[in-house]
Amino acid sequence: MEQIKDLYHLAGLLPEEIAAIPHIGPSFRGMQIFKWIASGVTTFEQMNNLPKSLREELSNNCLVRSSHISQTLKDPDGTIKLQLTLHDGMAVETVLLTDQSDRKTACVSCQVGCAMKCAFCQTGQLGFARNLSTAEIVEQFLYLEEVAGPLDNIVFMGMGEPMHNLEAIKKAVIILTHPKGRNLSGRRITLSTSGIVSGIYALADSEPVIRLAVSLTTANPQLRQELMPVTLGNPLPELKKAISYYTEKTGKRCTLEAALLAGKNTGQDSAAQLINFAHGLNVHINLIPWNPVEGLPFQEPTPKECKAFIEKLEKAGLNVTLRTRRGRKIGGACGQLGKTKAP
Repeated sequence: MEQIKDLYHLAGLLPEEIAAIPHIGPSFRGMQIFKWIASGVTTFEQMNNLPKSLREELSNNCLVRSSHISQTLKDPDGTIKLQLTLHDGMAVETVLLTDQSDRKTACVSCQVGCAMKCAFCQTGQLGFARNLSTAEIVEQFLYLEEVAGPLDNIVFMGMGEPMHNLEAIKKAVIILTHPKGRNLSGRRITLSTSGIVSGIYALADSEPVIRLAVSLTTANPQLRQELMPVTLGNPLPELKKAISYYTEKTGKRCTLEAALLAGKNTGQDSAAQLINFAHGLNVHINLIPWNPVEGLPFQEPTPKECKAFIEKLEKAGLNVTLRTRRGRKIGGACGQLGKTKAP
């Protein structure tokens, strides 16, 4: 069970694990406490169906939450970015995105920093500090709901590579989908990876089944290796096999994501290579015009570049979405998350 300085970290525990903590009492208390955590309470005093003596015991031995909000930024487009300071002084960012249909999506981080070194991503320039615990992952979702009300979706595509912290994420999914807790549908949960082949197989074989998105960016092997070093150990042919396994095993379509970089991966040859990679796969293409990051040597694509690229893909029969860019004014757009220390 998750502990910090001998204190049990309740947001990362299931009802039976809470009930197993010494001095909790009858097993039904574990379920009561679990329900309170899922409802968003932040103190033990709010758990008013527990005896006072138990609330005092919990205060001495447990944490409702181990992180706290150290910064809140709001974009005029409705995006909200929270910086959470963790128990060890490190910090991560989590983002609330609201689409044109007012659906709210939590963009949740899984690591402090990131080891993947994707050339176009701010987080990739930070290096890797540590994995987040299950509780630290769940707390991001709870804090966003506290700020914005009930959320519709969750995507693991904040800071870090989810496949490198898959066990903690899988447990967070079990907690968030628990019918006696938050009861979020697995259909509303997506994991986005830079392309860790072994992780895709593991995700396909896991329960509950959640959706998969793969940050492809380009299907040109040399360019992808230049932009995304993960390619070296996870070559495109093996990645395609893993995606095919996932879609066949789960019956779910995979999303292929491409950050469009002007003059790099927006030409007709790049489109043809993406079409070839997607051939035979059950996929949807998500195109994301690059969001500027200070100090990185890339340019945003022009509307003309995007339009020509989309037309080529659609002519080949692919389903394509050009993502609306949100949160750019607060550094909350895709590829812009980057702080790991509290202010």
